[in-house]
Amino acid sequence: MSTWITTASGRALAAVTMAAGLALATTSCSSPGTDRTAPAAAGSPAGGSAAPSQQPEAPAAPLAELIGHHGLVLSITSAQRDPAGYLTVRGQMRNDGSETTAIPAALRGNEREVLRNGSSLAGATLVDYAQGKRYYVLRDTEGRPLTTTGISSLKAKERVTVFMQFPAPPASTTTVGLQLPTFDTANLRIAG
Repeated sequence: MSTWITTASGRALAAVTMAAGLALATTSCSSPGTDRTAPAAAGSPAGGSAAPSQQPEAPAAPLAELIGHHGLVLSITSAQRDPAGYLTVRGQMRNDGSETTAIPAALRGNEREVLRNGSSLAGATLVDYAQGKRYYVLRDTEGRPLTTTGISSLKAKERVTVFMQFPAPPASTTTVGLQLPTFDTANLRIAG
């Protein structure tokens, strides 16, 4: 009788372990930094209830839009200075074209350290016109750029959330120019 209880307990333990492993695997499949989102489709509430549908919050107007080649557009939504001395630029890159577009290799810059880290936005620079300085995307201690990485192409109408982190200019600087190879230059107002 004790053998039957041990076998049943072992099976139950194995089932719980497998369920926990599957739950962990499904939650860890998304990759940070590359939040790919497709255009939202309009829909009705489930089950046809009479409750009013929740309207998604309208996105704030972008600070700037940089136009690139082959339908690529970079919409900058924020340029935030933080107390640690960094300036983080956030936005969305989208493909307004009708075909899949490869992300230009020039966006990652041409430094050897960043080239070995694959596709990124490490070629971006900020220009502080008042101080006459140019700031490059920060790197971690292993040379990896502190920016969105791993974007090789965008399908038609696809968009991806992006960020770039730079050293913050002095507090007296409130506007900087953002330059990204193959894109227009845009002036950004810094918050914070």
